Amino acid sequence: MFVDEALITVKGGRGGAGKVAFFANKSGPSGGNGGNGGDVYAIATSNLTHLKSFLSVPKYSAESGSAGGSNKRWGEHGHDLEIKVPLGTTFIDLKTKEEVTVDKNNPQILLCKGGRGGRGNLEFKSSTNRTPRNCEPGNEGEARNFKLILKLIANFGLIGLPNAGKSSLLNALTAANVRTANYPFTTLEPNLGVYEGKVLADVPGLIEGASSGKGLGIKFLKHIEKVDLIFHCISVESENSEAEYQTVIKELSQFNKKLLDKKSLILLTKIDLVDENVVDKKIEVLKKLNSKILPISIYKPESLKKLKTIISM
Repeated sequence: MFVDEALITVKGGRGGAGKVAFFANKSGPSGGNGGNGGDVYAIATSNLTHLKSFLSVPKYSAESGSAGGSNKRWGEHGHDLEIKVPLGTTFIDLKTKEEVTVDKNNPQILLCKGGRGGRGNLEFKSSTNRTPRNCEPGNEGEARNFKLILKLIANFGLIGLPNAGKSSLLNALTAANVRTANYPFTTLEPNLGVYEGKVLADVPGLIEGASSGKGLGIKFLKHIEKVDLIFHCISVESENSEAEYQTVIKELSQFNKKLLDKKSLILLTKIDLVDENVVDKKIEVLKKLNSKILPISIYKPESLKKLKTIISM
């Protein structure tokens, strides 16, 4: 199961308590300070691809600092906690709505500070108070609740209505080995493939109403917000290519209008199933919507050459 959202609670370690103590053969104080609590960091890693582990472990706390000791011994600081997450994970503070994303340019972020250790009675000694008998408890660590959202980091996004040939194309270009079949919602989660070092994301089939939560599309539309180029797949078998294109464009616009500003290319798929005249007519219709159209078929290697060139540039 691909998990791209999760809720977690994060807490810095509690500071250790200060100590009240006195030297055995002297009248002066000897109580040391408590150690600081550990901080909590998010660390980006390429070894993770989803957020599934956060569903079973939603709470994270750094180690607390230890208490101060006698004879001026300070407590040890708590160890920091590092939470490893996939590249491209966004942390949203549920209270402040502040957002921050961990990626290659920002691979580590501080989530919560640990609490400060309390002062021992040694710290309270003064010219007017030679034998202080007070100390401080350690402070609680910072606590925050986050929503985690993972947006796939891909160079290219394959979109389109169900049965547009996206998964089959991904298989043909890469070693993704996505299962395919001729029915809606074949792809139940985004699939990634790599060609010439470039990452392609096969986004599950959209349907009309996806942006408002109908079907599966809304769950995965966010995964094309980061791609450089959108490949809009339309099957040559479509009875109304223009309407099919407009349906997907409408869903993109209602989800995030900025998606319409991204570079896009129509891939007219499955051209092996019809004669050239049908292909030419489909292209003429689609040119009114997008001047960049590339007819392809996974069973015609020659038709994929130009696509491979675009991907590898």
